[in-house]
Amino acid sequence: MLSARSLLIRGMLVGLAAGVAAYLFATLFGEGPVGQAIDFESAQGAAAHAAAHAADAGAHTDAAEPELVSRLVQSTIGLATAALVYGVALGGLFALAFAIAYGRIGRFTPRATAALVALGGFVTVALVPFLKYPANPPATGNPDTLDQRTVLYFLMIVIGVAAGLLALHLGRWLHPRYGAWNATLLAVGAYAVFITVVQLSLPTINEVPDGFPALVLWEFRLASLGTQFVTWATLGLLFGALTERRVRATATRRAGETVPA
Repeated sequence: MLSARSLLIRGMLVGLAAGVAAYLFATLFGEGPVGQAIDFESAQGAAAHAAAHAADAGAHTDAAEPELVSRLVQSTIGLATAALVYGVALGGLFALAFAIAYGRIGRFTPRATAALVALGGFVTVALVPFLKYPANPPATGNPDTLDQRTVLYFLMIVIGVAAGLLALHLGRWLHPRYGAWNATLLAVGAYAVFITVVQLSLPTINEVPDGFPALVLWEFRLASLGTQFVTWATLGLLFGALTERRVRATATRRAGETVPA
């Protein structure tokens, strides 16, 4: 009933819808903190420029570099393009993950399977890395540590996903002895303990400058995590509903074809 091609196409279309939802959420809740962070950066730069000018009034000061991409373009076309491309790509990967999980993690309906895959994806790909290396707004990063931060962030994603798969297998292995509920609790607990140990072992990077508004930092990070949640929730709910509807329609049609005239 579920071909890989149809699932992939459906996943990419649902991913497009998830990208639109993520763009709207990021615009409503994320652009405000980003704008405030940019204002803080501009104020810091102006203060440093004024201090340098006061220290050596006769020194030649370079003109400000022209802005390659305007803030308006970044917050509209740029953000929309990034959200849509990310949504479509993630939707395709989500469809493949659903195809692997459906019928193998339990006797769940397509809607329940999609919801579980979305929950697992959000936890392992978004929440776990966020707890160790949360997103930072403009004016809070050091270009010299960009490579290190990028490697550590993606390493946390790989570890989170791999540990999630191991926890899934652990839960299935414990199921015959302890039952579904207890096996699930034990697997989740083992996953939480392992991730805690890993995060305590990895280096901590804190580059938020002194004086940066704590409320702006909190709102930006909350909006960043919320955007991820909206993306994964849209994927799980919409993909599951469409797939289950398709399965039921196909099953009904086949049942009608087998009824003798």
